[in-house]
Formats: sequence, structure tokens, C-alpha cells
Amino acid sequence: MAFAEFRPLDEKSLLEYIQHTPALASKLGNKFDDLKIREVGDGNLNFVYIVVGSAGSFVIKQAIPYVRCIGESWPMTKERAYFEAVALKEQGHWCPDHVPEVYHFDRTMSLIGMRYLEPPHIILRKGLIAGIEYPLLAEHISEYMARALFSTSLLYHSTTEHKRAVAEFCGNVEMCRLTEQVVFSDPYKVSQYNHWTSPYLDADAEAVREDNDLKLAIAELKSMFCERAQALVHGDLHTGSVMVTQDSTQVIDPEFAFYGPMGFDVGAFLGNLFLSFFSQDGHANQGNDRKGYKEWILQTTEETWNLFQQKFVSLWNEHKNGSGEAYLPAIYNNDVLLELVQRKFMKDLFHDSLGFGAAKMIRRIVGVAHVEDLESITDASKRADCERRALNFARMLLKERQKFEEIGEVVSLVRKSN
Repeated sequence: MAFAEFRPLDEKSLLEYIQHTPALASKLGNKFDDLKIREVGDGNLNFVYIVVGSAGSFVIKQAIPYVRCIGESWPMTKERAYFEAVALKEQGHWCPDHVPEVYHFDRTMSLIGMRYLEPPHIILRKGLIAGIEYPLLAEHISEYMARALFSTSLLYHSTTEHKRAVAEFCGNVEMCRLTEQVVFSDPYKVSQYNHWTSPYLDADAEAVREDNDLKLAIAELKSMFCERAQALVHGDLHTGSVMVTQDSTQVIDPEFAFYGPMGFDVGAFLGNLFLSFFSQDGHANQGNDRKGYKEWILQTTEETWNLFQQKFVSLWNEHKNGSGEAYLPAIYNNDVLLELVQRKFMKDLFHDSLGFGAAKMIRRIVGVAHVEDLESITDASKRADCERRALNFARMLLKERQKFEEIGEVVSLVRKSN
């Protein structure tokens, strides 16, 4: 067999690989003469190839054993491809409308073949930078989060099934450790990988490192991230992990997936919408002040949480007499009690989401990996102004998340802070 051991593929060897792999060759109608293969990986970690022929298409994603954007000096397990494939299949099972289908997985080659999300699909982050409104975004992403998180939790599964799944995903420890480092540790200390818009934000970055209350708050969240196996989380659910058109929303790249706190996914998405909001002034120009668009972002943020909450609770009600073992029907045996339990659960999840969202915002401003929403603002002093507003808001949110009762309060504070 030509591919019995791992090697990174290029266009030429990928073609050979496809010809030797029936699951992929059949998707192209076994026609290879007119194939177009191009490498499009603009992420931090992997090689991504789009393969298009006259009879079909797919995407090939190959994990390599180091961080692509840094180089071989930062090694990284290629086993992440296995967890990504398992997560895509699991999340796709619960939410097939919003997760691309997996056609082929090769553990030896750390390679996944999956549905090509053809144009006009683009990365949501790029759409937000361009000021494009997506009327179904809140509806779709809330559906994805509600179904994927509820269906992999003890609200749906027995503790036996849950423990088995948790044990399997414990193998993705290296990706979790990367998150522990870049989200929960590096921004709060001097680290060689940190950077920010200097000199404008020098004092702000230092203030993060000197803020005792912030450090107490991030410790709580880190401990939850490391210890709380609540559901199968995507683990990196920012606006760069979602592809969209006006009527389609697809969640990709769950290579950081593990059993963790639900709020980590919900917060990642909300926090990235807030980052987009704060970046908009840097993208405004004479023709478009982006005011209307900023309002759309806030509306979408609010809708995303409210719809998520509704959908999650309605799945819970639908399955309250099922095999989930978190709240046994024999105990939680009347509507009043069930509603009390649900209200407490959702309130805690709301506070978790706000905390994790704030942590994700902070790390994107003073940590190692930043976001294009802000980085693409060419005027450094204008960029720093946007970043400072986002950072101040995020620091407040992280420390005071418990005092908010509903998303509307958070959104009106964002509106005021800009």
C-alpha cells in the first residue's frame, strides 16, 4: 500500500492518494483527468485542499505534526484529526443540516475527506468584516448548539454512555492543553508568544497581568474547562469555524473537541460576535458608518442566546422521560419542579457562557492568536481604540458575569461602551 505510513501530501501525491481510495474516487465518478486541486489552508494548523472534478467534489484536510503558522518548533499531535472526524460524525448525527458530511477518514494519514461547501459559502468572520447580514444565522447556530450540546449531555444519555464518550475524548488532551495555555494562562502573564498593538496597548496588557480579581475569575473558568465534562463541545466555535451563505450555516473544524463545559462553545460564539461589533468602527468609511450593521450584530447576539435557550429547554421537555440520568423523572416529577431545575441550569449556563466569551475576547487582543476583524484595521491607533473598548468590556464581563440576568442587559452595556 502506497500510504501505509504518515506523510504530508502535496497536490501530486494527493491525486495518487485519491485514486487509491474508493470512498473518495467514487465521489468523483472515478474521473481524474479534469481534476482541480488547490490548497486553501489559511488556518493556524492544517493543510486543506479543495478537490473539484466534473462529476463531484470534496475537501481534504490533513493534520501535520506541528503548528503550521509557527513551524516545527511548536510540535502538535496529528491525532487531532481522529477527534475531529469523530466529532464531525457525532455532531453531524445530531444536527445534519449544519455540519458537513464526512466521506472518508484515514487515521494513519491524519486525513479527513468531507463535503466541499461550495461558493457562495464563505467563512463567517470574513462576511462580518465585509458588513454582510445573515438573516438566518441566529436561528441556525442556536439550533446547532442546542442539538449538539443537549444530545451529548446527561440530559439525554445515561451515565454509562456518557463516561464511555468522555473517556474516548480524554485522548484529545494535547489540544485541550493548548487551549489551557493560550486562553487561560498566557494572557495573564509575560509569555514569549503574546503580542498586542504596541505601544498603544502596552499599559492595557500590563493591567490585565496585574488584575487580581481578573485572575481569580479566570482560575474559576480554567478549573471548569479542565474538570467539567458536561457535553461534547466543539472547542473552537469562533466565527472562523462557521461557513455561511444567506440561507446556509455550517460548523467546521472541531479538532479541539472534547467533553467540557457547554458554556465554552456558546461563549466562544457570542464573544466573537462582540469582537466583531467592537471592530466595526475600524471598518467604517464615508460611504458606510456601519451603525446599522453594528445594531444587526447586537440583535443577532441577543437572538442567538434567546433562541438557544428556548431550543435547549424544549429538547429537554421533549426528552424529560427518556434515558437521560441527570434529572430522573421519578424525582423531578412535576412541572413546577422541572421548571425550577431548568431555570437554575440555564442561568448557570448563561453565566458560564459570558465568562468564557470574555476570556476568548481577552486572549484575542493580548494573547498569541488574534482575529482578522481587528488585525485588518490598518491604522494602528484606530485599531488600538477598538481593541481597548473590547478589552475593557471583556475584563468587566469576566469579573461581573454573575450579576447579569439576561442577554439584553449585556447587549445594552456593549451598546453603551462603544
